[in-house]
Amino acid sequence: MFENKDQSHTSLDKIGEFGLIQLLTEHFKIYHKSTLKGVGDDAAVLDLTKEPSVVTTDLLVEGVHFDLGYMPLKHLGYKAVVVNLSDVFAMNALPSQITVSIAASNRFPLEALEELYSGIQLACDTYKVDLIGGDTTSSTKGLLISITAIGQAKKEEIVYRNGAKPNDLLVITGDLAAAYLGLQVLEREKQVFKVNPNATQPDLSMYSYLIERQLKPEARKDVIELFKKLHVKPTAMIDISDGLSSEILHLCEQSKVGCNLFEEKIPLDPQVIATCEEFNLESTTVALSSGEDYELLFTIDQKDYDKIKGNPNFTVIGHMTDAKEGAHLITRANQKIAIIAQGWRSF
Repeated sequence: MFENKDQSHTSLDKIGEFGLIQLLTEHFKIYHKSTLKGVGDDAAVLDLTKEPSVVTTDLLVEGVHFDLGYMPLKHLGYKAVVVNLSDVFAMNALPSQITVSIAASNRFPLEALEELYSGIQLACDTYKVDLIGGDTTSSTKGLLISITAIGQAKKEEIVYRNGAKPNDLLVITGDLAAAYLGLQVLEREKQVFKVNPNATQPDLSMYSYLIERQLKPEARKDVIELFKKLHVKPTAMIDISDGLSSEILHLCEQSKVGCNLFEEKIPLDPQVIATCEEFNLESTTVALSSGEDYELLFTIDQKDYDKIKGNPNFTVIGHMTDAKEGAHLITRANQKIAIIAQGWRSF
């Protein structure tokens, strides 16, 4: 997992910025008619007049958001795109274009950036989005990746964080905490490697789901398509990037409501439960405070419950209340505990 393979390297200064961009982007496909001109000119040209556009951007910094000790560059490229697309899906929109800007130190040869862009291309092909531009420059410290995603939705279909009402049901897609625990496993193995670099590669098959959720997450495009099929429009929605507790409080604050979250309803994969026991962690605390799940947290009117009932993609985990009641976790012992923001903080 941490082995460095000897290979020939091509210095970036031999290629130049424009040559680098051409090399990294020449195999990207165009999927959308709205992309009139992508990479290769002073600016991209888009025809986005038919529907409102949603725009989001994220900055990923080496040593803060990712560790190349265990994050393969191809996985990093894929993940960097996915985390942006997740924000578009959280608006009930579909992404169409991205821009990618990178700053890399001189320790990264051409081959490393080609590996990074192979992951970006895989994400573009998987989610059918167009790479339309960006920038490349040098960095004095490590690798920085900034991606902007653009998407579209009909005005009446866009979902904001501020539409939840008292008595709306609180629903989540998928399950929680796997990405965080995958990170804990990788960090542990990194420390073992530091102590003994000649140790045999560890068998991490028992953590396969957790590690995949950390290194190669998927955004829930399928859920946005499912909403349309089921004729369900959430009243409010957010993606879970910073932790369940933080995201619930964002919805409550923006919608001016309270919330009752039921501990027994929080969906956890068996690998999550087993690994929490191994690391001596309390699974509910991890589910509330860990991020990077990139699932969708949303609210629906109670009249829509029958449309999602029994669907394996959805779990009702609580309901919204009047703002004066506040946001609370209802424990398995029926205790009422105030929810506080415990998730990822950028500063």
